[in-house]
Amino acid sequence: MPFPINPALRRMEDHLYNTLDLPKGSEVLDAGCGVGHVAMYFARKGLRVQGIDLVENHILWAERDIKAQGLDSQVSVRVGDYHHLDHISDTSLDGVFTMETFVHANDGRKVLNEFFRVLKPGGTLALYEYWHVSDQEIPSDVPKHILESAKRVNKYGAMPTEELLTKGVLRNWLKEQGFVDVEETDLSENIAPMSFFFYLLGYIPFLIISFFGLQQYFVNTEAGVQGYRGLKRGLWGYASYKAKKPLGDTNTSDTGLRRR
Repeated sequence: MPFPINPALRRMEDHLYNTLDLPKGSEVLDAGCGVGHVAMYFARKGLRVQGIDLVENHILWAERDIKAQGLDSQVSVRVGDYHHLDHISDTSLDGVFTMETFVHANDGRKVLNEFFRVLKPGGTLALYEYWHVSDQEIPSDVPKHILESAKRVNKYGAMPTEELLTKGVLRNWLKEQGFVDVEETDLSENIAPMSFFFYLLGYIPFLIISFFGLQQYFVNTEAGVQGYRGLKRGLWGYASYKAKKPLGDTNTSDTGLRRR
């Protein structure tokens, strides 16, 4: 990672670790582990981590690094889809977490239901994800190109759930699925410096791709520049969500929906 980014990422990882607040030896799921950086960091802090990711190359890379760092006994990774956690038994995990991966879900409620199923009673779920304001809350003076960029980033960045996550929606979904002690903490100010860094890094490339109409092929560049502009205008933000599975609750239905 470039020098300015690595410390900021580590602080966010520490924030997530503290949100989980689990004792050493706890078994957790990294749902969308990528190349395994967070999973390995948490393993070094004493957790036992299962990681899943849809991208096979990410898993191959993670397996290589896990072995190189001697963390084989603490971390296991596999290709997997958090909509279908069939390989994980009911009520078997102490914690589940996502970091900017829940937004890629095709069916966010189904994913939360799976997280609920695999957690032990009293287990902790931690989600670190983006939110945005509703259409009705968008000020009339917001430039059209910023709104068009947001739609394009969601579409070509494969983030269907992000389109639904207006502020407060994810908190309500968690309660609907049966989670309790739901906490939502706005971290938008925490990520503003890193967002500004991405803005500076991508500004010149963004001007070039915009001139040629190539934004859909360089989604991360557009997201870095327009995302910072949207953040400064309060159009979107970043939050952590912590929730608990109730003690004594092992109840799930055969259809994958919570029995209420």
